[in-house]
Amino acid sequence: MKAERTKLHYIDGRPATITLRRCKLDVMRGERVETHVFDERDVIAIGAADDNDLVISDETVSRYHCKIFIENGMFMIEDLGSTNGTFVDRVRIRCAWLTPGCTVSLGTTDVRFASSDEQFRIVPSEKARFMDLIGRDPKMREVYAILERIAPTDATVIIEGETGTGKEVVARSTHMASRRANGPFMVFDCGAVPENLIESELFGHEKGAFTGAISTRQGVFEMANGGTVFLDELGELALDLQPKLLRVLEQREVKRVGGTKPIKVDVRVVAATNRNLEEEVREGRFREDLFYRLSVVRLILPALRERRDDIPLLIQHFLKNGRFNRTPEDERRVRQISRSALNRILDYSWPGNVRELHNVVERAVSFADLDTIEVKDLPDHVAMAQRSMASASVKIDNETSQELGLRPDIEGPFKDAKEEWVSAFERDYIAALLERNENNISHAAREAEIDRKYFRKLMKKYGISAK
Repeated sequence: MKAERTKLHYIDGRPATITLRRCKLDVMRGERVETHVFDERDVIAIGAADDNDLVISDETVSRYHCKIFIENGMFMIEDLGSTNGTFVDRVRIRCAWLTPGCTVSLGTTDVRFASSDEQFRIVPSEKARFMDLIGRDPKMREVYAILERIAPTDATVIIEGETGTGKEVVARSTHMASRRANGPFMVFDCGAVPENLIESELFGHEKGAFTGAISTRQGVFEMANGGTVFLDELGELALDLQPKLLRVLEQREVKRVGGTKPIKVDVRVVAATNRNLEEEVREGRFREDLFYRLSVVRLILPALRERRDDIPLLIQHFLKNGRFNRTPEDERRVRQISRSALNRILDYSWPGNVRELHNVVERAVSFADLDTIEVKDLPDHVAMAQRSMASASVKIDNETSQELGLRPDIEGPFKDAKEEWVSAFERDYIAALLERNENNISHAAREAEIDRKYFRKLMKKYGISAK
């Protein structure tokens, strides 16, 4: 039976459905049946030892008896040199294909095999955050919906997006929501380690393997055993190392530099890149087989300029939780931001994305004289951002508005401050009414006691649409 890998399916560039691949093993114990379901597992180790994926307490079963894995889209089983052998439908095998309903016999224990693929439609989550990820934008809530499904599995994930969009935060959040949350989370930046040391750092080395190898050393994959490895800037990995990474992904074992014995590792791999790997494959700079092996689930993170509605929420989070905003008495040093300062932030293009926003907020806090961030506290390139409709189109909920203490800028002329404050009020009022009336313009206009045409005029003025 063909086994579809856990996979995201896109329509017009948007995630539409996700297919979860599952393997079900029914362990027969007399009349009692124990059912074990495995979601997206590259290798399912079976045996009597406690570190197997499926532990069978039977003295006729070897410590590491056999394993089930995927090859060419099919489930296969391989005997691992067991004492009493592995049988499929009473035929002893060394390696064999598995078909739904077949019985695998290990010693005196029978295990019935079945597989299934379950498809889910991607509907944006109702939540405004997932673990350490923050944002209400529909694109972010689609990411949350995907992570809610795949985080509990062992599916390999590749995260794409511009620099500073939060790829490591996604990886860490995936780990925290997985069954490996209590295991190690190891980060390896493929672009930050000298090329001649990458293999040793990833896979470890034996004593004397090269000049300077004065002792045996574990690599990242061994140190992450039982947890997650996050490979950042994967597109920087040299071509000659890519087959060795592919071996780890497929066999879940590593071979140290200078070593001859493969070492089993139980890790989940999450990778990230700001390169277009499909283009890298076409140009011959990235192996096609590794690309497809990694692309079990591809998450594409939106740039910050594509989700400006989340900027006030992120600023609120940074001011509330950032250590840079704490006094020696552990009180918040800066509590709010002026409306004009927020508008300058909203008008800026944010090429450095969330990381740049964090740095700007930290810098503004250090420059603020009182408990409010003003325009003068912002870096010049942000404070002088070209005025656009970006700030006028951003919706800010009441809770965030109150938390940020949004108020007019009292340092400018009265006329300008009043105009800016009135515009902000109109924008937030129209957006909130639409939301409360489920985007029914007639109902919202009636509740506001203004003409429907004028209500539409205000929507057009502030770039608000009834979604």
